[in-house]
Amino acid sequence: MDILSEITDHKRIEVELQKQAVSPEQLREQVRNLMENSPAPRRSMKRALASSPAGIIAEFKRRSPSKGWIYETAKADEIPAAYEAAGASAISILTDAKFFGGSLRDIRTARPLVDIPILRKDFIIDEYQLLQARIAGADAVLLIAACLTQEECADLTARAHALGLEVLLEIHSPRELAYISKDVDMVGVNNRNLGTFVTDVENSFRIAGQLRQTIADARNIPDAQGSSDTPRNLPLLVSESGISHPETICRLRTAGFRGFLIGETFMKTPQPGDALKGFIQGIEETEAQKSL
Repeated sequence: MDILSEITDHKRIEVELQKQAVSPEQLREQVRNLMENSPAPRRSMKRALASSPAGIIAEFKRRSPSKGWIYETAKADEIPAAYEAAGASAISILTDAKFFGGSLRDIRTARPLVDIPILRKDFIIDEYQLLQARIAGADAVLLIAACLTQEECADLTARAHALGLEVLLEIHSPRELAYISKDVDMVGVNNRNLGTFVTDVENSFRIAGQLRQTIADARNIPDAQGSSDTPRNLPLLVSESGISHPETICRLRTAGFRGFLIGETFMKTPQPGDALKGFIQGIEETEAQKSL
């Protein structure tokens, strides 16, 4: 059994146990009350990335299945706010407990402390997890193609939108391009193989051309290679994982990506916010050198 299969099998059991403690009907009622009585504006992760010169989705991540603890004592009431102050466009928060050391409590803690969008990053296989995300205060959720059938992905996308949540669809290989539809808000290329957890940032470059063409076909508009803007009716492209140098961001932007999810590069340092600030400065310096 590979790591992804182990995680998803555990997730199915976990969700069923959670349903026994709090029924789906109870969660739906909480969401109805929330949406009726707390009409707070939803934060668009897609717009935040599209309008940002850096486009960094800074990740709050305590551990990983392959590397163990990265920052075991990381506090959700400190690091997300430090990320925002350093210039993050959005924040990704891992909510899986067993494999990543996270929880929904981390989103609930961070939400009142930051004004930028929060992505619930987890292995989402059930509407129940979307309801949890909405109640906790997330603005977007991750759907992983490798964990779902195309039909499940389309159904969860529609259900997420009904809750006011944006969707970042994650793919890893060309065979998952078929999961892309006109309804997803963002498409992420995971540079980490979820079977082995080996990371190769070149994966984004290998799939970039096919990815742009698939999205263009879904919208029936020409491929816009080299464009610096993402049209409103196109999913925004995100590169995920394995990004450790500002120069890589500049190359990825040239390939059409506008969002960049980075976790371990920051979380392995004592002050992740300071690490992000220095990283963004590196992007600015690299871009300035290119323009000379």
